[in-house]
Amino acid sequence: MVLRRIPSASRIQMARLFIYGTLKKGQPNSSVITDPANGKSEFLGRGRTVEKYPLVIAGQHNIPFLLHVPGKGHRVAGEMYSVDNQMLQVLDEFEQCPDVYQRTLMRIEVLEWEGKSEAPEEQPAVNSTVECFVYSTSTFQPEWLNLPFYDSYNNQGEHGLRYNPRENR
Repeated sequence: MVLRRIPSASRIQMARLFIYGTLKKGQPNSSVITDPANGKSEFLGRGRTVEKYPLVIAGQHNIPFLLHVPGKGHRVAGEMYSVDNQMLQVLDEFEQCPDVYQRTLMRIEVLEWEGKSEAPEEQPAVNSTVECFVYSTSTFQPEWLNLPFYDSYNNQGEHGLRYNPRENR
């Protein structure tokens, strides 16, 4: 009989992820990141990009895109999560990475921290910066740089551009 070792929860590789669009709490695709069938995720807190980026709502389905054009736009607000490799793979597929979005590391300023899984001495302080994976795109139509830039996304925002869920397309 061969015994296989099952990794303990502390050995499972976790990654920090910053989300700014339809995956956030209360937004149309929030169930993707909170569904345990997709893997493990823990809400860590709120933050914003250290650098400015253009956040636009574009395309026929009104999708929020963070354009990978550092220095242009706004410091974009969003949520930070800790996710396991399974969740990261699900999100890569959901975000059509690397074809539509590219997942890269960005510096995020911590605005609020609620994460409980890290040891207290490892929890970042408010106004400190952490590195998180972010889905942004460098493959976009040039005219998107002429669209309005937002500092945060809400599907019900005053912009009036409602996201069209995949199941309706």
